[in-house]
Amino acid sequence: MPEVFFYQDNKTVTVSEGTTILNAARNAGIVIESPCNGNGTCGKCKVRLDRDSLQNVITGGRHNLSKEELVKGYVLSCETKITGNIKVEIIGGQKNNTLKILSNGQSFDLSIDPLIKKVYFEGENQTRVFSGDKILGTEEGDTRDRIYGAVVDIGTTTLVASIVDLKDGREIGTASTLNPQAVYAQDVLSRIKFSSESDGLQKMYTEVIREINHLINEIAESNGISKENIYEIVLSGNTCMIHLCSNINPRSLGTYPYTPEISGAVYFDAAEHNIDISPFGIIYLPPIVSGYVGADITSGILASQLHKTKETVLFVDIGTNGEMVIAHDGKLSATSTAAGPAFEGMNITYGTRAGHGAIEFFEIDEDGNVVHKVIGDVKATGICGSGLLDIVGELVAHGIINKSGRFVQRVDLQRNEADEKGGTERISKKKDFEERFIKQEGKWVYRITDGVFLSQKDVRQVQLAKGAVRAGIEFLLKSKGLKSADVDRVLVAGSFGYHLREKSLINIGLLPKEFAGKVEFVGNTSKSGAQAFLLNKGYRREMEEAVKNIEVLELANCKDFEEVFVQSLSF
Repeated sequence: MPEVFFYQDNKTVTVSEGTTILNAARNAGIVIESPCNGNGTCGKCKVRLDRDSLQNVITGGRHNLSKEELVKGYVLSCETKITGNIKVEIIGGQKNNTLKILSNGQSFDLSIDPLIKKVYFEGENQTRVFSGDKILGTEEGDTRDRIYGAVVDIGTTTLVASIVDLKDGREIGTASTLNPQAVYAQDVLSRIKFSSESDGLQKMYTEVIREINHLINEIAESNGISKENIYEIVLSGNTCMIHLCSNINPRSLGTYPYTPEISGAVYFDAAEHNIDISPFGIIYLPPIVSGYVGADITSGILASQLHKTKETVLFVDIGTNGEMVIAHDGKLSATSTAAGPAFEGMNITYGTRAGHGAIEFFEIDEDGNVVHKVIGDVKATGICGSGLLDIVGELVAHGIINKSGRFVQRVDLQRNEADEKGGTERISKKKDFEERFIKQEGKWVYRITDGVFLSQKDVRQVQLAKGAVRAGIEFLLKSKGLKSADVDRVLVAGSFGYHLREKSLINIGLLPKEFAGKVEFVGNTSKSGAQAFLLNKGYRREMEEAVKNIEVLELANCKDFEEVFVQSLSF
């Protein structure tokens, strides 16, 4: 049987002849980015082989590779079958310790009244650990000073964990990493499909539990506390992630009416799920709103106190799925939309995670000069989500991309702007326009920096993603009889959302222009809301009641959705 050696990980795996390089990597537990889940459409899974290795593969998917890359030995791992021993160099992989993963989120002043309590019985020299009125277990001696809880925000892309002192609410420490389930499937829909196949659920479940334990152990060791003194863990995430971490098949989320198998607001035995905390520790899952509005949004509602506001407030979590809630007249309505992976930098030609080498900020000043910032202050190698929206937003604002999303030829741009006051002067300031707007393999691209370009196809991907979110916002407003100007505040949540700029979101039309000056970036409210659940048991019942009263708007049932979606594509 052929052997496959992966250089960066110094790891060898034996596979059957005909196995793809992508599947060989997955068998070895090695991450190769594959946003299209191995369908051969995104081109992200390219790897490089030496001359000898090229003789031992059957290649495919050349449509995503340039002539120069083919000459250098690049192949698409998802479509390249192994026939003999090969050596593989993975290109562009991000190490977890270089990624920018947000751990903080907005919260509120809360009183500390955790479910977990300890009582010391001096005569017996024992400490009993209670979950409410129920005794979880007994410890020898007086251990009242050691009482901790943990939370984990289980995102589709990342995991963020935190350990909290239940005596005073102090956060002991945090840790984060990529979600290891991405080795097998990148987005929610592909994970639903993968989990419905043989052994798929077990792999997804095992991987996420293993990584949760790793994060908890990392925080505990670095802060000198014992995992045995962690008695409860709150897991917050979208509905699919909650299913997967509970070892419950999410296949029902893949077919209409998308009914969850689990609705949250439940407790599990931590030991039964192999969570490495106290031997009598428990797991709490916050209530779920619907099949595609999950416990992470419930946590966000709690953290932002959205259910108590008297204002008209829109809460939007922008990511692979756009989940949103609007508060109006003291009532909540929610919906979700499939934005796709573009905002994560995926299915973009030079898209990448938010790690070293990723362009995260881009601006064109009044003189037409380009200013950009690269994570790690190194040479740019790609574009992360925040940089992507900056780039497209600036090109739209400066007329380089028109409202339909097409690159505008220089002669057309001059003609259009000559009709505007100051138009000719403005275009003359873009002295490097011709230099940046060039052709590659017969197609126009915009040169952001040496070696990093934005293509017309990339712009279309941003259009589709932002159009989906904007359409969701429009229908949510319409369902309440509201106009954009009626919204008092807009809360943008999530790790990705935190790194965005109001200017870019409005420039590309993801948010209506009437939202200008009203946008607040509230960060990782999935985690901060989960901490609130952990620190005060009263919020659990409060949010269970709040979730029951949330009106869920299913966009698939909305009349004229396609028409509104098409309108929302416009810049």
